[in-house]
Amino acid sequence: MSRLKNQNYKGHGLSRGKEREQRAPVRFKTTLVNTLMDVLRHRPGWMEVKDEGEWDFYWCDVSWLRENFDHTYMDEHVRISHFRNHYELTRKNYMVKNLKRFRKQLEREAGKLEAAKCDFFPQTFEMPCEYHLFVEEFRKNPGITWIMKPVARSQGKGIFLFRRLKDVMDWRKGTAGKKLTSMEAQPTQSAVNPTSSHDTRSSDDQKDEIPVENYVAQRYIENPYLIGGRKFDLRVYVLVMSYIPLRAWLYRDGFARFSNTRFTLNSLDDQYVHLTNVAVQKTSPDYHPKKGCKWMIQRFRQYLASKHGPEAVEALFSDMDNIFIKSLQSVQKVIISDKHCFELYGYDILIDEDLKPWLLEVNASPSLTASSQEDYELKTRLLEDTLHVVDMEARLTGKEKRVGGFDLMWNDGPVSREEGATDLSGMEKFVTNTHLGCVNDRKQQLRQLFRSLQMQKKASS
Repeated sequence: MSRLKNQNYKGHGLSRGKEREQRAPVRFKTTLVNTLMDVLRHRPGWMEVKDEGEWDFYWCDVSWLRENFDHTYMDEHVRISHFRNHYELTRKNYMVKNLKRFRKQLEREAGKLEAAKCDFFPQTFEMPCEYHLFVEEFRKNPGITWIMKPVARSQGKGIFLFRRLKDVMDWRKGTAGKKLTSMEAQPTQSAVNPTSSHDTRSSDDQKDEIPVENYVAQRYIENPYLIGGRKFDLRVYVLVMSYIPLRAWLYRDGFARFSNTRFTLNSLDDQYVHLTNVAVQKTSPDYHPKKGCKWMIQRFRQYLASKHGPEAVEALFSDMDNIFIKSLQSVQKVIISDKHCFELYGYDILIDEDLKPWLLEVNASPSLTASSQEDYELKTRLLEDTLHVVDMEARLTGKEKRVGGFDLMWNDGPVSREEGATDLSGMEKFVTNTHLGCVNDRKQQLRQLFRSLQMQKKASS
């Protein structure tokens, strides 16, 4: 295939059609120097390209996407690691806006009961544009705790808790307030050009500063589930290969991130109590680098089963499945579903003492830097299996329901755990094909899968 004549366009994956059938190396590019680079360099038949070299696979950061996506010609087989407007799900304010809109749509089309399945995010107001609505709500419920979060930062930066309206007033008058004045004068700026205020580098650890800073004010979950008196949240990985039709995979591994300090509502200023981000916790004087502050999600699931029984745990994990699917459906019609794109999302979920899961946020670039040996092994497995599902080598048939540690949970409809075709006629018996926190015997499964695919290939040739 020839390169486009327009000099503003850069072609990738060109002249590879027949070559690929003869197993030409997959040319990859990435700017991330962490676990991902190790996985890509060790993958058989893959070859790194640098600078302006042509590539077939690019694990890019979103700043590259914003600047180059519209000027890049990509051949059929080429893949990149983000959807063009991923921020519809991964910016805190857009995520809530899309979920609220989707909830209204469900209520219109399917009734209140179905719409209630979207009640998994805390009451949220975008600041400063919904400030007056927030004040109204604040006055209805005096004494409760709220949390302020910048919409496009991470690692716990810029977050604070408050119970007094005076704290928000002070915030508005402070340095952020100066920026917000210009925002209030141009309330539609972010709507006109949403990408202008969101830039992510190598991970969810690096979201660049934005010219005018929007915040969300969110009702704080005052009754989190505690283990050993400590607060935690869960990081879960969801891989989306397509939005139209929606095709999403759930990874079996994940982890719980704990705060180092016992939970209390008496010290709202103590970030070590309230924020579970590793970037925050590792600065704590009590932080133990080798021990870290993480549990594998399998250990968490076993702990809950021993305390509450398997049925309560099944119900909780089923509620989490609902969060993954409904949140993806809420952006299904607004995300540009390009066949060259895939995305590995990091979901942050908080569990309250009633075993209800709450969606805190979704990260477009979950951190791939390891905080311990166990963390490195988890991220290596996760990335190897992501590459298996993306399938640059064209080995899969497209009918697989499991690839390594990934289980296909949605394929233009729910996927059944049972073998054979998805049958929704008996919904009472229907069990979704998800295994979060279950045994991840991926090596054995991959061996069997690739052996079976080779045998099928031989039989058909």
